[in-house]
Amino acid sequence: MPNAEIALSVAEIRARIRATGLRSTGPRIAVLRHLGKSATPISHAEIAAALEPAGFDRATLYRNLIDLTDAGLLSRTDHGDHVWRYELRDGRSGAVGKHPHFTCIDCGDVACLPGASVEISVPRRSPRALRKRRFEVQFTGVCDRCVA
Repeated sequence: MPNAEIALSVAEIRARIRATGLRSTGPRIAVLRHLGKSATPISHAEIAAALEPAGFDRATLYRNLIDLTDAGLLSRTDHGDHVWRYELRDGRSGAVGKHPHFTCIDCGDVACLPGASVEISVPRRSPRALRKRRFEVQFTGVCDRCVA
């Protein structure tokens, strides 16, 4: 299940951060709390806009997004527009339930499709990334809001 309001306490967030070997800092806690409230993957710019009023600068937030992604607490995806979007890995299972995303080609909104199932048959002579299941499925089209 994607982030659909994964409400974690500060103590749970601190424990998760420390379990990865990272220090539990204010910016890391703020980033994880903010992403836990988001139902869709969001960009560094969106996170910075939300957290700058609390005193966190863009560069610090970016470095922490990279650290948290490298530590396995976040998932990072490019939906074809050259903008990295981040999403909290499911707090309960510790993994991002692999799910496809839908990107609207008109407004650029990104939506998680957690209930969608995609089955891909991979031939033996496919690239290693496909054989090891290291790929993402993304859908593009026009969202309901833009169709109207």
